Amino acid sequence: MNLEIKAYNDRQSLSDQSICDLLASIIDANLPNAESKIWHAHPVWFLDANPIVGYSKLKDGIRLLFWSGQSFDEPDLKSEGKFKAAEVRYVSIDQISTSDLKRWLEKAAAIQWDYKNLVKRKGQLERLK
Repeated sequence: MNLEIKAYNDRQSLSDQSICDLLASIIDANLPNAESKIWHAHPVWFLDANPIVGYSKLKDGIRLLFWSGQSFDEPDLKSEGKFKAAEVRYVSIDQISTSDLKRWLEKAAAIQWDYKNLVKRKGQLERLK
């Protein structure tokens, strides 16, 4: 696990830390070619410099965000923001379905919108994959 991400996880409460550690280990295992780092103060994984998935601590738990998640056709992922992102929130490690998460990560690698060039394109997203 990326040491910056490990430090982020270690700063969380014990219950949130267990959620973060599990999410990071599953993401790392299923996106082996992704670059992981702390981006805008939260753990994020990138493929070809494009943000794919990340998580963050919110007041009511941990939010797992997929930048292209609205294109996954997954009812458990809820729309987030004005672009193509979708999220799921966890307050307990028991809520994490490993099989769902692996499926979402497969889709995250296969279905991507070009967030990397969003500013250059003046807020217009283009589909990469």
